[in-house]
Amino acid sequence: MKLVVIDYDSGNLRSVSRALESQGVTPLVTGDAAEFADAEAVVLPGVGSGPAAMDALNQRDLVGPIRDYIASGRPFLGVCLGLQLLMDRTEEGDAPCLGVVPGNAKLLPPGLKVPHMGWNSVRFDDQKSTRHPAMAGIPQDSFFYFVHSYYAAPKDPIGVSGTTEYGIQFCSVYAKDNLVATQFHPEKSGPAGLQIYKNFIGMASRQTSSAN
Repeated sequence: MKLVVIDYDSGNLRSVSRALESQGVTPLVTGDAAEFADAEAVVLPGVGSGPAAMDALNQRDLVGPIRDYIASGRPFLGVCLGLQLLMDRTEEGDAPCLGVVPGNAKLLPPGLKVPHMGWNSVRFDDQKSTRHPAMAGIPQDSFFYFVHSYYAAPKDPIGVSGTTEYGIQFCSVYAKDNLVATQFHPEKSGPAGLQIYKNFIGMASRQTSSAN
């Protein structure tokens, strides 16, 4: 399987790569958009500043290729800042983002210790007929590791598959069709986090098998 981890100097590439390798896939870590063309899955990790991350993506001419890849229907996973960058804009510097998911990245409310750092639970939306395959087999209220000051606020709740409480209830998992993104770091979240990577790889494998 060709799984690309996007390198744009704003992600914890080593820990993400190790997590994927633990699930049997050695990723290609690259900032070359040409490598997306025949990739079967793509991961966009991210830490730090939203505006700086978007500047880096623009400088490397990655914005269009990322949008095109997601539109192609192949599996795409955003991690931490990689979720916020999917929104239209971020309140951090009032900067434009990728514009894949309508909504904004917002600063956590006043009065809270920021960044929100450490373990917190995720409540999955099990009112839907079936849970998204990327979250299969993960117990309700599982704990994951968070480090963030901003959070994604999608306008349409249909893709919000998991929420977390920290002063407010915010979207911690967005999963709709081929697009999956988490506010937490699966690679730092023990067995439950590794299960997400395993599930994501399984999504790509099934899609590749059905296409052949």
